[in-house]
Amino acid sequence: MTLVAKIPCTIVTGFLGAGKTTLVRHLVENANGRRLAIIVNEFGDIGFDGSFLAACGIEGCGDEDIVELANGCICCTVADDFVPALNKLLDRADPPEHILIETSGLALPKPLVQAFQWPAIRSRVTVDGVVAVIDGPAVAAGFFADDPAALAAQRADDASVDHDNPLEEVFEDQLLCADLVVMNKADLLDEAGRAKVRAEVLGHLPRAVKMVEAEHGRLDPRVILGLEAAAEDDLDARPSHHGEGEDHDHDDFDSVALPVRSAVTAEDLAIRVARAAETAGVLRIKGFAEVTGKPMRLVVQGVGARISHHYDRPWKASEPRDGRLVVIGLKGFDQGAVAEALAG
Repeated sequence: MTLVAKIPCTIVTGFLGAGKTTLVRHLVENANGRRLAIIVNEFGDIGFDGSFLAACGIEGCGDEDIVELANGCICCTVADDFVPALNKLLDRADPPEHILIETSGLALPKPLVQAFQWPAIRSRVTVDGVVAVIDGPAVAAGFFADDPAALAAQRADDASVDHDNPLEEVFEDQLLCADLVVMNKADLLDEAGRAKVRAEVLGHLPRAVKMVEAEHGRLDPRVILGLEAAAEDDLDARPSHHGEGEDHDHDDFDSVALPVRSAVTAEDLAIRVARAAETAGVLRIKGFAEVTGKPMRLVVQGVGARISHHYDRPWKASEPRDGRLVVIGLKGFDQGAVAEALAG
């Protein structure tokens, strides 16, 4: 009897704005003829990451190779969304040779790895590896470091403050499940900063996990693909803040999709996004808009004080040039203030 080899899947996880989509796009651009497919999960009301990948214009990467799950966090919709999407790819006449799965920035990867134990897919696919992408400058600035003294002071001032930091838990769960950690945006750090990040991340890890540095998600695919971790058979080595069988939700976060008017210049829109990002509780802003007189669509992303923008593709003749931005933040952030800032 001939055994059919399992198709390897790489799970790309990481916090908001770390550079997961950029990394995935780079892998596809450098596939060298290898048939790759992508499942991308979006937390928000518009599928920005999926459209960013679909607009890449990469030879050999068509619309049928990109499956977008926009109905909620992939770790919460395994049975309804993920398994059917995976089977659809596997049942193709020319199934992919490797599948990249990009989770949302709010997803816990372990429940997704557990899904690969389901009988319906276990015999057909394996988790080649879990890759956690981190924002080097953000971690160096201590955005995800536990500070007991500061937390104690905050609790003393506000009795309603919970002792758990949901952002810290999400970040740490992604690291705890990883087979490889990518320190992205390493070019924005000096050696001392990179050493600080390495020490911070390694302090979270109970097992030996390799860490590599990247600029703009550029890494040789051989570093990412072919880890052969079979992570679904190694769950005990991947601890989590959320116990097996526990429900996981995103009550700590809100997202809203807002229309955005045409900008006079790209810099004009970046200023509005930066102003909106200053709103308390806002974690990330991302989306696209029209710049008056420009044939190309402008993509804008903002994490904290860092705002970036670029033109990704021409507007299609048949599509309305309606700008939209997704804003992701802590539960209860002032959406009205964000909308006002974006309106200029």
